[in-house]
Amino acid sequence: MGEITTVKRGAEAAFRNRTKFCVGTGRLGLGLQKEYYDQLKMVQEEIGFSYIRGHGIFHDDLAIYHEYEKDGQICVEYNFTYLDRLFDSYLQLHIRPFIELGFMPKKLASGEQTIFYWKGCTTPPKSEERWTGLIQALLRHLMERYGREEVITWPIEVWNEPNLPGFWYRADMEAYCRLYDISARAVKAVDSAFTVGGPAICGVDDVRWLRSFLEFVQKEKSPIDFVTRHAYAVDEPDVAGHYAYQKLRDPEVFLQELQVSREIIDSFPEFRDMPMHITEFNTSYVPNCPLHDTNRNAAYISRLLANMGDTCASYSYWTFGDVFEEMGVPYTPFHGGFGLVANGLIPKPTYWAFSFFSRLCEKGLYRDETMVVTEGKKGYCGVAFDCENRTLVIETDAAEGSRYVLITRSVDEEHCNPLKAWHDLGEPANPSEWERKVIRDSAVPYQQTTVCTVTNGTLTVTIPVGTNGVTGFELIPATLTPDRGYDYERVAGQDQTGVAE
Repeated sequence: MGEITTVKRGAEAAFRNRTKFCVGTGRLGLGLQKEYYDQLKMVQEEIGFSYIRGHGIFHDDLAIYHEYEKDGQICVEYNFTYLDRLFDSYLQLHIRPFIELGFMPKKLASGEQTIFYWKGCTTPPKSEERWTGLIQALLRHLMERYGREEVITWPIEVWNEPNLPGFWYRADMEAYCRLYDISARAVKAVDSAFTVGGPAICGVDDVRWLRSFLEFVQKEKSPIDFVTRHAYAVDEPDVAGHYAYQKLRDPEVFLQELQVSREIIDSFPEFRDMPMHITEFNTSYVPNCPLHDTNRNAAYISRLLANMGDTCASYSYWTFGDVFEEMGVPYTPFHGGFGLVANGLIPKPTYWAFSFFSRLCEKGLYRDETMVVTEGKKGYCGVAFDCENRTLVIETDAAEGSRYVLITRSVDEEHCNPLKAWHDLGEPANPSEWERKVIRDSAVPYQQTTVCTVTNGTLTVTIPVGTNGVTGFELIPATLTPDRGYDYERVAGQDQTGVAE
């Protein structure tokens, strides 16, 4: 039967589910591709994120910032054609931008340093006046196009991972703090209702960076409405060919890192309880780690989704899809990309983990290291993960004999494993449409339904969980209301000739 868990009548468990608040994307310019749009549409129909965050709003592929010389003076002009096309498509899919201010337009950059295949500029602005003018022109344009009441709900983050020298020249903390200060003030000068935050650091020297950043903000009285950081859960990579293989850390180590950041924020009286947004998280921090494509990834991420709400206002999975080019264009559909969806519109196991958590109800009843149970108006809903089968006993006030149906949707090594299907087909780099169909058909959770009844004031069900598994389940009333003359037991008991056994 597996481990037995009893949920007592009147039980409550703290559980803050922010699974759907935000999701990440590659650089925003990729949003002009059809496959990108199709993947995001698929994710929104199944999960329905509220916000999306990505790099490169000022990168030259969106062509916003332009300079020209006239009468010996530098003149600036802006072009929002591509940005409008992108943000229009986001709003059509009922998802809003979580704006990251970066990277530097090439003509505004003070140096030559770039990062990634697509060469995002990562040096400070050569003109603070033109940088803040760019920010304000962006926000005023967005307010004019989409309306003030809409746009002021879009959070604004200043830069990305400035504690890494690749993302910010020499990881210069003093220069970043200056950038943050002038950027945040520029945002508030457009409309004080905007929310702005930073420093968007990752896990390198994060304690010193976060504390020093908050000390600067405190001293300078810089505007700040929330704090951001990133979190990943693996050790250093072992690189082989196009791929990086990494070992997972204990999830408690991951969660403790977030707890330390929470405690640092709360140690400042004026910042106590300030929202902390994790604007990037995943297992691996590289886009060529095969772990991302596995059922094991889904089980591990489920553990994080069950717990990150304890310290974080939100946690944004990096990323929704595999249209992504930090290290170049991927060679194969399963290349270890960050996305919930593989190229070819193939949902990965972690996609379904997010789907299951997105369906949970508001009221938490029970939570442990491998299961969350919630209650809503229609019954019970939960997720079990990274464990053996669980037997769940729920004490209820429902009438004795009341009929319920347990619906389980399972993702594990034997069910919903598109990576295995692709491997079995020979790992084609460019699958045919027929091969893609075979893989997509292998990427669907295994669904079962089981009837149970209230007996002695309890509902007892078994939640099946396979190896590296995640199972979403619902337990809802299902009163039998047959049509006149219809007898299911009689139908199910007939052989092929129609003669009752």
